[in-house]
Amino acid sequence: MKLYKTRSGIVVEHENQFYLALSDDWDTLVNRDDLHEFLRQRLADATPSDEYREWTETQLQAPIGRQEVWASGVTYLRSRDARMEESKKAGGETGGASAFYDRVYDAERPELFFKATPERVVAPGGAVRIRQDSTWNVPEPELTLFITSEEKIVGYTCGNDMSSRSIEGENPLYLPQAKTYDGSAALGPCLYVPESPISPATQIRLEIIRDDQAAFTNSIAINQMKRQHTELVSFLFRECSFPAGCYLMTGTGIVPPDDFTLRSGDKIRITIDSIGTLENTVA
Repeated sequence: MKLYKTRSGIVVEHENQFYLALSDDWDTLVNRDDLHEFLRQRLADATPSDEYREWTETQLQAPIGRQEVWASGVTYLRSRDARMEESKKAGGETGGASAFYDRVYDAERPELFFKATPERVVAPGGAVRIRQDSTWNVPEPELTLFITSEEKIVGYTCGNDMSSRSIEGENPLYLPQAKTYDGSAALGPCLYVPESPISPATQIRLEIIRDDQAAFTNSIAINQMKRQHTELVSFLFRECSFPAGCYLMTGTGIVPPDDFTLRSGDKIRITIDSIGTLENTVA
């Protein structure tokens, strides 16, 4: 099943039919450990309508209410290598700042950081931003977990963790500035709510369109992650509580080449099997 947040109401998609969720309270609806079963029961007597389908095409909002967005880093080998390279390019040495990324990849404790408030999250079709004080900027396509307040993963969405690589590479302590700013995150197009955990063979695909041509494309399966989703969640919830649940981006294994940086007008398309495509334009 898929949950869409629209300006006219919350819509449920099931077997290519669209239903009204009969709830306007996103936070209460999604923050249920039995979310899939709850939705299944609610649809038993519901009537589908093409009007609700139209809402998901013309009135789509980001699938978020009061939830915080967190992120994890260096969960794929490709990401570790890219972070080490960006640190070296910014002046770091193999045994200096760049070594931190190597260490965290093998460490027991994962890298977790706060990414965005709901107000900073961009909806599908909206404009993400690159920092004006950064010279090297990339999108990071990430499978994003929705976790209830009771620490249960009940849904998934596409996430774009916009990153200022020149700032992060200069000094690891600059990570919050490289990652957290207005328009630095996008979520959507829906919250995918499966009956069982998402398949490890699930593919993430990134496409960047510039001047109507593909400037970069790549894909990776989520089974290339070193860490388990439950492992990341357990560390996040150790000392943090989330009354309305939270989102957790799980890291990227797709990194454009070092000579690539985003430009205003670029289109970013992130597609994840079973979830759909999140498309945004760079402001």
